Amino acid sequence: MVAISLNSLKSGKDYPGNWTQFLQWFPDDNACLQFLEHLRWPSGFVCPRCLKLSKPYHLTRGRMMCPICRYQGTVTAGTLFEKSRTPLTNWFAAAWYITNEKHGVSALGLQRLLGLGSYQTAWTMLHRYRRAMVNPSRGKLSGFVEVDETYVGGSDKAKTRAPCAQSKKSIVAIAVEIKKPKGFGRIRLKRIEAATQVQLHSFIQETIEPGSVVQTDGSSAYHRIHEFGYERNKLVQLGSKEPAHETLVGVHRVASLLKRWILGTHQGSVGHEHLDSYLDEYAFRFNRRASNSRGLLFYRLLEQAVVTPPVSYENIKKR
Repeated sequence: MVAISLNSLKSGKDYPGNWTQFLQWFPDDNACLQFLEHLRWPSGFVCPRCLKLSKPYHLTRGRMMCPICRYQGTVTAGTLFEKSRTPLTNWFAAAWYITNEKHGVSALGLQRLLGLGSYQTAWTMLHRYRRAMVNPSRGKLSGFVEVDETYVGGSDKAKTRAPCAQSKKSIVAIAVEIKKPKGFGRIRLKRIEAATQVQLHSFIQETIEPGSVVQTDGSSAYHRIHEFGYERNKLVQLGSKEPAHETLVGVHRVASLLKRWILGTHQGSVGHEHLDSYLDEYAFRFNRRASNSRGLLFYRLLEQAVVTPPVSYENIKKR
C-alpha cells in the first residue's frame, strides 16, 4: 500500500491515475481523511474559530484540536460530507465512478456498484456531488456565444415559448461558446419558467461576459440585450432556407446530447424540481470532455466538495 504523506502532496498534481492506484491511495477512511485535510488546508491547518495557522493535534474518531484556541472539530465539518454515516471510502469511490464514467452513473447503478444499503443513500450522494460541480468563482462565457432554449422531459407536444401549467416539459436556456473555425467551448444551462425577455436577459447576464457577440434566433425576447453591453447577431428562422440546427448548430447539438444523456443514463426519470442539479452535472461533464486525466477530474470534484456547504436529504428533496 502507498501511504499518503500530506507534506509531499502538490495541489492539483498528486492524485491516483487509475483504479489500481485509487485502491492503493485510499484503503481506509483514515487515508481519505488525510487527503481531505490536504484539500481543505493545502497550506496548513487554519482553525475555523480563531483563523490562525497552526499544526493541529489529531485526536480519536477523526477529530482535530487547534493548539491555540483549543477548538475541536473534524475535517468533514462544514463540508459536503458532514454528518454522513456512509464511510468515506464509499464517498471517494462514488466520486471516482462519477468522474470516470463518460456518461455518468444513475443512483440505482451506484447503489449496486458500491453495495449501498438503500437507493436513498445513493441518490443523496449523487445530488450532494452535483452541488459541488458548480464552482462559484467560475468565469463567464466570452467571445462568440450562441443562446437558445429547448424543452426537456414530458410527453406533451407543446411548442409555445411558455408551456401551460399542465405541461410536463421544462424550458432550459442554453449558452454555447463557438470556436473558430469550428468546435465548441464551454456551455451553461439553466432551467427557466418561461422564455420571456426578463428571464433570458437575466440568464445572459449571469453567464456571458459583456462585450461578447450573442447569436440568437429572431425572437423578440432577445431584443435590447445591447443595452447590457452585448452585440447581438440575429438569425431569423421564419422563411429561411437553412434549418435551425444548421444556423444555431451549437445549442441544437448540446440540446440533443443533453436529452440523449437524460434518457440513456437516467432513463428519463428526472423530475422538474431536480432538473437544475442534472443540468449542473451535464455542464460539468461537457466542459471537461477534452480532459486527458480522469484522476484530475476526481481531484477537482473533491476539491470543490470540501468547500461546498452540507445539505440534508430533506432539503435536497424539497428543491
